[in-house]
Amino acid sequence: MRSGMGLGALGLGSLLRGASHNPLLPKAPHFRPRAKRLIHLFMNGGPSHVDTFDPKPLLTKYAGKMLPMRNLATERKTGAAFASPYKFSQYGQSGLPVSEIFPHTAKHMDDICVLRSMRADVPNHEPSLMLMNCGESIQVRPSMGSWLTYGLGTENQNLPGFIAMCPGYPIQESQNWQCGFLPGSYQGTYIDTRKKKVEDLIEHIRNPHMTLVQQRRQLDLLRKINERHAKARQNESQLEARIHSFELAYRMQMEATDAFDITREPEHVRKQYGNTTQAKQILIARRLIERGVRYVQVWHGNSQPWDNHDDIESGHRSLAKQCDQAIGALLSDLKQRGLLEDTIVMWGGEFGRTPTVELPKPGSNAGKINGRDHNHHGFSMWLAGGGVRGGLAYGATDEFGFKAVDNVMHVHDLHATLLHLMGFDHEKLTFRHAGRDFRLTDVHGEVVHDIIG
Repeated sequence: MRSGMGLGALGLGSLLRGASHNPLLPKAPHFRPRAKRLIHLFMNGGPSHVDTFDPKPLLTKYAGKMLPMRNLATERKTGAAFASPYKFSQYGQSGLPVSEIFPHTAKHMDDICVLRSMRADVPNHEPSLMLMNCGESIQVRPSMGSWLTYGLGTENQNLPGFIAMCPGYPIQESQNWQCGFLPGSYQGTYIDTRKKKVEDLIEHIRNPHMTLVQQRRQLDLLRKINERHAKARQNESQLEARIHSFELAYRMQMEATDAFDITREPEHVRKQYGNTTQAKQILIARRLIERGVRYVQVWHGNSQPWDNHDDIESGHRSLAKQCDQAIGALLSDLKQRGLLEDTIVMWGGEFGRTPTVELPKPGSNAGKINGRDHNHHGFSMWLAGGGVRGGLAYGATDEFGFKAVDNVMHVHDLHATLLHLMGFDHEKLTFRHAGRDFRLTDVHGEVVHDIIG
């Protein structure tokens, strides 16, 4: 008992000594926030809005025929109208329609706001991923998770403030959770969820050669040396980030092993989420935000699984089955624990898919005519919790689902709205770099107040 109290006091003393140097201590936003944390369920590759949350009956009428309008330009050539292979039904008091491939998510439509009028800039994965994550498709910019931890810090000093989980890597890899020109402390921490043991999920989480007390003494000495080194090099953000990373790594030994170990959840909870890799990730996400992590990004799979240029019927059905049960469980779990009211859950990809069939092209879609091309002109995402109005379909695409036409919402507008929900004026959350003030939304973005409850 005495030894345990001594270690706790030692750790607290270290935190107090390093408080002025810790960039992740909690900070106040510009105004009272509606949300304190965010879970981003990223369906990398681009899910089809007309097969998930934006039904278009006219596609059935025109199936196999050219649309009575010119097909918009996308990455590849497309042909005739392609009717959705799935049935849609209405759910909840709101009566919002949902595809049959998302039966568990559908039960929560009264808590969900479907954004049907999203728009990006180009029909290519790489720039669209950068736009969705970093607010800029070409230049290196900090990711949204980095901006949020820069602005708010994090509530748990024993865990990173920003965590990205993926079984493998998405396209653009770590650029999706980069800190850009922000100090390195705000970089997202990547977790490869193909691995199962906590020791494999987080490398070097345990030190088999030294006790915590010995490590603490070593770190105290290292801190003194590094701080002396830093005094001669003012404003060296990489050095400051390295000092902080040593401290965080030490503290994570005490809490990360618990947070990432889902076997500590009751069996009925694990069954509720399911047994897929996605289920594991989403359950871990709940455990992380419950412990004070500010931003958790959950990627669906390696590379771009939702990129169904062909076989969309079997592809989207299989992908939805991998995550739908866990998404429904997450929303139920958060609501039951009283966390949904101040936690934003966001679902979507980097763009949508065309309502027309993609035409065969060697090396691109196996010569089949049963898939959809990328579509940045109009697509759907959804938000739940954190002050968002549930049971609402905001905006609309045209009658075929090709282009956003009503209450068009650019990715910059989404970012501005998310920052507003988290308590920030997106025009004032800035960082001085290269002689100018930068922000997540660059010089764009409008808060969409209509979706805020």
